[in-house]
Amino acid sequence: MQRLSRSIPALAAATVAALLLASCGTDDAGSADPGAVSVEQLQGKVDPAAAVEVIDAGTHTVIDVRTPAEFAEGHVDGAENIDVQSPDFADRIAELDPEGAYVVYCRSGNRSAAAYQAMQDAGFTSVVDAGGFDALVGAGVATS
Repeated sequence: MQRLSRSIPALAAATVAALLLASCGTDDAGSADPGAVSVEQLQGKVDPAAAVEVIDAGTHTVIDVRTPAEFAEGHVDGAENIDVQSPDFADRIAELDPEGAYVVYCRSGNRSAAAYQAMQDAGFTSVVDAGGFDALVGAGVATS
């Protein structure tokens, strides 16, 4: 009986080890980082490289929240200009689909943060704050 009682823990340990090893197979389907977030899932303030990845994926509407004069001097390709300091900013974003996906940026990141917050407050569910235009250019975003 004593021999059996010593072998039960050893058998249990071997079973657990075998199960753990079996779960660590080489199936590529499960090899993605479970904590990784897809481009479509990004929200909030992101670094310039991540912002460029989101913009390049083409899954989000890009909104330049600078003044029309700043926009005319250069902007992200395909961006729409909605000046966050304009009196009609709230009306302009109210025309957008709150279920859509958006990227906002400005010159340095201050106005994009304000636009991000205004859109969150208005019920938008997928907004990325890309920060400043110069940082995006430095990260390789395509411009016009």
